[in-house]
Amino acid sequence: MKFNTTHWLHTAKAEYFQPRNHEGAAAYAMSPEMELYSSVVTASFNDQFYETGDERMNRMYELIAQTDPVFVAKLAIYAREKMYLRSVPLAMAVLLGFHHSGDALVSTTVRRVVQRADEITELLACYAKINYRGHTKKLHQLSKQIQKGLAQAFNKFDEYQFAKYDRKGAVTLRDALFLVHPKAKDEAQQQLFNKIAQRELATPYTWETTLSALGQQTFKSDQAKKDAFCRTWEMLISTNALGYMATLRNLRNMLAHDVSKAHIKQVCAYLSDEAAVLSSKQLPFRFLAAYRELKSVQHGMTGMLQEALETALKISVQHLKGFDANTKVVVACDVSGSMQQPVSPRSKILCYDIGLILGMLLQYKSAHVLCGMFGDTWKTIALSGKNILANIDEFYRREGEVGYATNGHKVLEDLIKRKYVADKIMFFTDCQLWDSQREALGDSQIGAQWIEYKKIAPRAKLYLFDLGGYGKAPLNIHDKDIHLIGGWSDKVFEVLEALEKGEDALAHIQRTTL
Repeated sequence: MKFNTTHWLHTAKAEYFQPRNHEGAAAYAMSPEMELYSSVVTASFNDQFYETGDERMNRMYELIAQTDPVFVAKLAIYAREKMYLRSVPLAMAVLLGFHHSGDALVSTTVRRVVQRADEITELLACYAKINYRGHTKKLHQLSKQIQKGLAQAFNKFDEYQFAKYDRKGAVTLRDALFLVHPKAKDEAQQQLFNKIAQRELATPYTWETTLSALGQQTFKSDQAKKDAFCRTWEMLISTNALGYMATLRNLRNMLAHDVSKAHIKQVCAYLSDEAAVLSSKQLPFRFLAAYRELKSVQHGMTGMLQEALETALKISVQHLKGFDANTKVVVACDVSGSMQQPVSPRSKILCYDIGLILGMLLQYKSAHVLCGMFGDTWKTIALSGKNILANIDEFYRREGEVGYATNGHKVLEDLIKRKYVADKIMFFTDCQLWDSQREALGDSQIGAQWIEYKKIAPRAKLYLFDLGGYGKAPLNIHDKDIHLIGGWSDKVFEVLEALEKGEDALAHIQRTTL
């Protein structure tokens, strides 16, 4: 009996119980609710620097088992409707179904998080992967509440939406229809369900099907093919057939096929149209990805498109509240090696980019800002307050100047040295902070520096924008002036606003209606 003695409890060294982050540095554990929140809003179930997608899923499974089911449901809906995430809310609905029953909470969550027709089949595939190790043939044992929620989701979509996402996969729409048995709300919808069952959905007219059909044709020459694609792109632009996301993703293709100047101007007008921008609900890094794709394109209209993207991004965050000139803000962006991880296998956007764009959004919306980046060292960078995407380029150009460690304490160390009294200090980081210059990792270096900094700036507040969601914080977020916010969307600033009003991140999520 080595553990169940009061003597052992009193004599064990305190650091034995000190949690560690993935770099081995001292860290602080979060409550299950807080850890779940930070894990969910930064997760895409792709392998990350310190954690695989399966490990993240397993950790979420354990956290959901420890968390109030109503909070889990609200967090799933918040992640889908506010943070615009897709895969993670679906997985949460499935995991919630394993831990909760007896009421309509699970079916309500399923109905709310399924917002595209293909998410019906995605949720079923997720259920099979988690519950049956990928064996979709066992889906006839589907949870009743998940079945009910999916049946309600079937009533949301029309033939075009079903046909657009009727794709081959482990689970098809037809499979889902027979598994879920949705009840048609009228005769017209029953006819639609019959079409799904009989595989008779009308082929939808989309820009993808139009270009795909064109690609199957034979042309007399490469020039004839290029002319045909040019005319098709111009037709799609003129008829507004692309949609906002498709337009963002195809700017390079339009230039490559030499669409006319008039059509490029039409694209620019669409990209910077306020109603179109706000209804598109794009994550900020989508604008950055489009901006980057254009950088290597040598074309006379490239600059015009980049300006339209800058305008569009500013419109998308027009309601974001920043700070006035009376509030001194420090924005510190983590450019360490662990932040150089793509957000998904097919994406060129890195976790590092997410930190930069969120940091630059805050810089754009605030009047008195000191910006910089940290790795081995900390360096401030003078930036214009007018541009967001161009400022990110400036960070990229100078990234290697600070190295690739995660010495976040260097930020506070420098502020102390210069006696710079700030009101708000914002770290955009994966929270794996440590001291790369110390052989022995004892107490948190950033914690010690924060104590010292509070001596010269007693009213200062520190905000950790967690972009990794690994489950531990470098500082005690239960302390009065230390806060943690998670996520990749500009909606994180709504949480910041709630914190300024005396709420915390969890209370903000609790206000989500079911």
